[in-house]
Amino acid sequence: MLSEEIEKAQRLVRTDAYQMSIGEIVSMYETREIIIDPEFQRLFRWDIGQKSKLIESLLLGIPLPSIFVFEKEDGSWELIDGLQRISTILEFMGRLRNPEGGQHSPSVLEATKYLPSLHNAVWEPSDRIPEVPLDEQRPVDRAQQLAIRRGRLGVEILKRPSDDQTKYDLFQRLNAGGTQANSQELRNCIMLMINGDYFRAVKAAAEQLPFRTVTSVSEDQAERQRHMEMAVRFLVHTNVPYDGRLDVEEYIDEGIVSLAQAGNHALATDQISRTFQLLDEIAGGNALRRFQNGGYVGKVGLVGLEGIAVGVAKNLDAIQALGPEEAQAFVRTRMQEFWSQPQSANFTSPGLRGTIRIQRTVPFGEAWFRP
Repeated sequence: MLSEEIEKAQRLVRTDAYQMSIGEIVSMYETREIIIDPEFQRLFRWDIGQKSKLIESLLLGIPLPSIFVFEKEDGSWELIDGLQRISTILEFMGRLRNPEGGQHSPSVLEATKYLPSLHNAVWEPSDRIPEVPLDEQRPVDRAQQLAIRRGRLGVEILKRPSDDQTKYDLFQRLNAGGTQANSQELRNCIMLMINGDYFRAVKAAAEQLPFRTVTSVSEDQAERQRHMEMAVRFLVHTNVPYDGRLDVEEYIDEGIVSLAQAGNHALATDQISRTFQLLDEIAGGNALRRFQNGGYVGKVGLVGLEGIAVGVAKNLDAIQALGPEEAQAFVRTRMQEFWSQPQSANFTSPGLRGTIRIQRTVPFGEAWFRP
């Protein structure tokens, strides 16, 4: 019953809301009552134009969207939405700590549409701003500092005993509609929230040369976390059964949460390293491409990842038990013949939903690469 599901889900969530001044939030950050995860902070990447527009909004009294925090067991608040806004304010004031624990250089602003005099504006002159000489820095006056400190911000608090899963869900839903992060960047944040060691292990494995070669991820794509997306999809399809009920993106989200919570980073590293080392030795950047008329064509796509890479991973021990040369010969033949099988025609039909595709590619690949 829908009503019962709603009631059950509502019991998982307790919230509260405050209106706080910017000055109060800054003070709480300085006393570590508001926590920004150091690796989460590495995703702070607004450009100077976005930062300048935020400070412009504060000076003009334009309301800012609420931030969201998660109440930890010790009563402190962990920031789960509002990283760009809070970090921009702290950085401008010279209060932002960098991920390594030192002090971040204060920012210097640029002219905005309504406040062109923000060009080279700083909170206060500082020799920690290397890009603008001291004599060119233009500090905002005390009245303007007070206007920023007195600016108010809504703080939505996800309180205990709301469970951790609710925190991850809330983070994703709050950020999914924004432009500052794509779906994989959001998954990266969630993985960091759950298990930093697991995230770092997957990231290191996804940055290995065989993986990057086989998935053909360019530098530009890597900047948008395409290599991490491919690694996460590979791990979820390899380890988490799909029943067809969830949307594919939700299945990937829930799958990587469950894997990060289990925290078996050695298994994740092993599966990525061994599978993609083998594929790289056999065909390099062609391993996941379509094979037809005696040659490799097209781009690396999800069908190759789901059907070939995952199929090999699910049978890896049995394949390698054949011996080095036999294993390579077996996978090479199966990899090339994969695309000519009648079932493969059903993997790329126009308008085919992802939910249907992965119910075809993954089971077929598992059976096809079984020695």
